[in-house]
Amino acid sequence: MRFLLADGGSSTRFALCTLLEQQAGWHVVGEVSSGEQLFEIVNANHPEILLLDWSLPGLNSEDFIPSLKKQYPKIAVIVMSGRPEVKMKACSAGADAFVSKTEPPRKLLGAISLISIKL
Repeated sequence: MRFLLADGGSSTRFALCTLLEQQAGWHVVGEVSSGEQLFEIVNANHPEILLLDWSLPGLNSEDFIPSLKKQYPKIAVIVMSGRPEVKMKACSAGADAFVSKTEPPRKLLGAISLISIKL
């Protein structure tokens, strides 16, 4: 599985990369710290799953997710946030899953496993 990490925090991206690369057949194909060129990076790297920080600098996630899904209908989007109250907005925008950054890593791995069944 191919992942793109979109999070403003370098330590968060490092932790996610470390976690994902430990799984057999999972590869991080790109990382971004802001939303300015996210469409271009998706196009260049062809991820199957985008791990998206809801509060990514330079991006309005509520507008971005529907546009991304329209242009790339097969990409799965997992929204992450330290604010669990944005879950409803993320799901309404078209996210395939939501994971709170305060939850243990197994929650993210579980969400990815559920999504991978659909891919």
